[in-house]
Amino acid sequence: MPELGQIVEKVRSKNAGPFWLTVDIFCGSPEAFARVSAGLSTDRIAALFKVDPALLKRFDIPDLNVVKFSMPRPKVQGMAEDRDMHGAGWAPLLAELDLN
Repeated sequence: MPELGQIVEKVRSKNAGPFWLTVDIFCGSPEAFARVSAGLSTDRIAALFKVDPALLKRFDIPDLNVVKFSMPRPKVQGMAEDRDMHGAGWAPLLAELDLN
């Protein structure tokens, strides 16, 4: 099975304020969007990021060929325990995920 990062143009993660993270999957084409949208379950993403599925927000945006996930940060941005100040370290985890 191919990894998600091999199918899409870009996977990006970043802060959405000090309490939330967002992960964007830029698919690049309607075909890739349809494949990603159908192949990624919200429960699977919640398990990957170790977040309660009830707190994970999913946005499928077909006009932009983008699938987006937002979730609470595990630590508030800037706390001494925060190991990823900008939220950029989450994208590689998703990019390496095998797509069904």
